[in-house]
Amino acid sequence: MYQFSYAEVIEESPREMRARERQAMDRAIELLRAAQEKGPGTREVFEALLYLRRLWSIFLDDLNNPENELPLQLRAGLVSIGIWINKEIERVRTGKTKDLTPMIEINEIIRDGLI
Repeated sequence: MYQFSYAEVIEESPREMRARERQAMDRAIELLRAAQEKGPGTREVFEALLYLRRLWSIFLDDLNNPENELPLQLRAGLVSIGIWINKEIERVRTGKTKDLTPMIEINEIIRDGLI
């Protein structure tokens, strides 16, 4: 039987975490694209915005955790993006905009940065 060393487990954990984050981002992008196709006021828009809000809430909680090991400047940038995402969600929800493209593009950029 093969046993993993502690160092191997620690080394793989961040990769696995990034893979899960990437999958969550893929799902958010998929939902946003479907919502963009269906148009304003549809169930798809509601579901995409709800999922995106929950996802970024999780990210923001983690980014604001003092134990988060990302560089401070990167964390601050991601927090700013999370705040912007939440404001955009509200703008779509209230009908101030119907275009989901900026949120799709920003989430694609973040997803593509997850190595």
